[in-house]
Order: sequence, then C-alpha cells, then structure tokens
Amino acid sequence: MSRLRRLFSVSYCRYYSTQQTKKKLPIISCKRPDFNHYEGQTYSKFKGIQLSSKGWLHAKSKGDYFIIHGDANKKEEKSVFRQSFEDVGLCTELVEVMSNAGFSLPTEIQAKAIPAILKGYNTVVTAETGCGKTLGYLLPIFQHILNWKPNVPEEFNSPLAVVITPSRELASQIGEVAQNIAQNLNLNVTTLVGGKTKQKMLNPPIEYCDLLVTTLGAYSKLVTTGIFKIHNVHHVVLDEADSLLDDSFIEKLSYVMKKFSIQYKVEIQTPPVGCQVTFVSATMPQELPEAVQSFVTPESLKTISTSRIHKILPHVPQKFMRLGKAQKPLELLKLVQADVNMKRPVIVFSNKTATCDFVSMFLNENKVECVNINGQMAVTLKEGKFEMFKSGKVDVLSSTDIASRGLDTTRVQHIINYDFPLYTADYIHRCGRTGRLGSVQNCTVTNFIAWPREIQQVQRIEASVRKDNDLPRVNANIKRLIEDRILKSVDAGAVRSVA
Repeated sequence: MSRLRRLFSVSYCRYYSTQQTKKKLPIISCKRPDFNHYEGQTYSKFKGIQLSSKGWLHAKSKGDYFIIHGDANKKEEKSVFRQSFEDVGLCTELVEVMSNAGFSLPTEIQAKAIPAILKGYNTVVTAETGCGKTLGYLLPIFQHILNWKPNVPEEFNSPLAVVITPSRELASQIGEVAQNIAQNLNLNVTTLVGGKTKQKMLNPPIEYCDLLVTTLGAYSKLVTTGIFKIHNVHHVVLDEADSLLDDSFIEKLSYVMKKFSIQYKVEIQTPPVGCQVTFVSATMPQELPEAVQSFVTPESLKTISTSRIHKILPHVPQKFMRLGKAQKPLELLKLVQADVNMKRPVIVFSNKTATCDFVSMFLNENKVECVNINGQMAVTLKEGKFEMFKSGKVDVLSSTDIASRGLDTTRVQHIINYDFPLYTADYIHRCGRTGRLGSVQNCTVTNFIAWPREIQQVQRIEASVRKDNDLPRVNANIKRLIEDRILKSVDAGAVRSVA
C-alpha cells in the first residue's frame, strides 16, 4: 500500500509541475509544444539544447514554426528613465523644447549619453534600436552650440558640429529631427546628401550653418574641394557607425576624420578648442578596426550602452516559419493582405535587389499597393518613395537593407523578412524598424526560412535565446565576412541546397 501511495505521490507531483508550467506563458512557443521554452528553464550540458529548428535542414520540416515572445516586462529598457532632463544637465531652453514636443523625461540611453557628451568625452553610444539615440547626441550638441556660437566668428559653410551617416535617407531623417529642434533655438541646420555634388562644386552654396548633417561621400568631396570648412568643427558624430567602420567605408572615413583635431577629452570652454567624436549604433563590433586609431585614441572612448544591447526585442513577438522557396509568395500575399485589411503598415525585407523588385511587382499585380526602394535604384527614382510610406500614402514597402538602419518607422506594425538576413546585425536592425519608442502596441515580426544558411542562422539565434545569451556573431564588417565566406567556399566546394 505504501508503495502505491508513493507512486501516486510522484505521479501527482509530476502532473502538478507540468500543469504549473503550462500556466506560464512560454518565451518560445513551438508548433510542437514539447519544444516550448519557459523563463528560468535550463538544459543539461550532457543532452544539450533541444532546438525546435534542429531538423529544419530536412525538406520534411516545411510547415514547422516557432515564435519568440520574449518578456514584455523587460520593455522597461525602452521606457523613460527616472532622471529628468534637468538632472542630466540640459539647459532651460532645451528642456522647454523637449517639453513642448511632449517629452518630459529622457530614456535610459539619453540619461546616460547626454552627461558624458556634455562633459566633452569621446563616446561610443550603443543601445537597442528605437530607444532615442538620435536625441541622445543631438541635445548635448545643440547645448554646446548655444554656448559656443556667441564666441565664434560666423563664417559661411563653416559648421560647429557635423553628423555623418552612410545613407541619404538617414541623413535626411536626422536633418529633419535636428531642424525641428533648431528652429526653436535660432540655430541653423543644413542637410547635405549626394546625388548633386557636382552641381554644388560648380555652383558652391553660401550659407551659415551651425550643424551639418551629411552623407560621407558628399561631405568628403566638398571638404576636399574646400567648399565646406572644418576649422570650426568641434564635434563629429558617426551615426550608424558600424556601417561607416565597415571595410566599404573605412578608408574614406579615415581620410576625412584625420582632418579634425580630435582630442583625448575636449575641455568645454568658450571659445572651444579641439574636437570630440561620438560613435552611434545599435550594433557595434567588440573591437573597433585598427584604422580608427588613425584619428582617435581608443583609450579615450567612453562606452555607453544598455543591458538589452544585442538581444532579441523583448516586447515584439517574432515568428520563424520554415517554408519552401515556392511557398513564400503565397504566404507573403496572405500576410500582407491581412495587414492591409487591418490598416497595419508593413515593411517586407529581401536580401537582393531582384527579390525586392519581384516582391513589389507581385504584390501590385495582386492589387496590393506597394512601393519599393533599394541601393541600386537611381536617386531620382528612390527620392520620395520612403516618404510616401512614412507619410501614410502607401502602407506596404518592399526594401533591401537600405531601409533597415536608423530610419524612423514608428508607424510600422509588421516586419516580414521574405529573405532571412544572413548576418545578425542586419536582423537586429530590420526588427528594430518596429516596436520603437512612440510605436503603437502589438507590433510583430515574421520570418520566412528556406535556405540552409538561413536555417543555420536561425538555429544560432534560437539557441542564444534559450540560453539567455547575446545574439551570436554581431559583427558589422559585412564586406569582410562576405570575402571570408567566398574564400572558404572556394576551398570547401559548392554548398548543396536542401530547400
């Protein structure tokens, strides 16, 4: 009898434990519930982690899926911080500007970055997408300019601070944000992008400029020709710095940055002396390229970040769907039609320009209005298309990674990765186009997984979430990664497709 009682007790405890676990919302929910993952769940080091995506290299796995829910309670990283703008050192004029714009308290990254920049430190500002990094550096720069301007002789085309970006779209957006602040402070903001650089060289602009927001290519040409002067520049910001530090840009960037008198730490005084630099991005390599040492002392850099850096967005559910390549168009149409019916703005990301164009044509042929942008598109064609989406004239945008970095997309409620990104940094930036500070609730991400390399990337992401680790291989030097992979492919031979 005692043996029966003991067996019943053990069985009941197991049943009760299972029921309690089921009551919890899983962090990862799977089509096969046995693979669900819950907060605090651990794995035996001998058995290893049981991945939902483990068998996805097999063709029979098509139709499987899992959803990463994260922990919505961790959204506190994106909420306002406890300190006020006055507490972090902003002057009365800027506090009033922020108050009129509806911001009473800074976010965490703003509360950390503003004091460091105000004190003249060279900084590396790294935080999750959509948490207010742009204002985190613009506000202290405007405060410096307000102090410096009365003590610096006014010259045309001679800004006091420069923000350099890798793309026209990002430069235009930052310029718009800066202009909205500056117009209340009697300061001048100029936005300079490529596309008409030759015209500016033949017919140089003559304007008074306190803050210049520009792309690297355009600025490099106009500084080299002497049209824009640098002797009054006392702060340089590299926004989306990981892209600018990539091998694709670093040579040109280093050439420009060497022209500035960047100090170990700028002594804040009027008139100012020397120049400080700020690197800004949601993804930064653990070690900066050696070329950075040519224009700034690495030891002088003060790193400012949040605890959610290089993590899955905790408040945006992300669905991973194992599909065959022939299944993707129909699944896309079904999802996008549902979004359009519910008036949910959606961005569809592809890895290649040809796929981006196909997605746009396919959706339009099926009576879903869609615009597309990509890096190979002529400037005249690309101009205004993102603005159509941003302003609400169109609710569906097909894009390559040109729209994944830095752009303000607070109206976006759904991200669809038609092609899954092959680099973790790209995945972080794409997902960051939704669930941003100021976005509506119930934003989502849907990922289509079809090819072996995509599956391997998903397996690494799933494993990192189950272990509560940082996302793997957040290395933004994409050009070097591609070159390394090409060399390995030549050595190893062709990779077979199983999709």
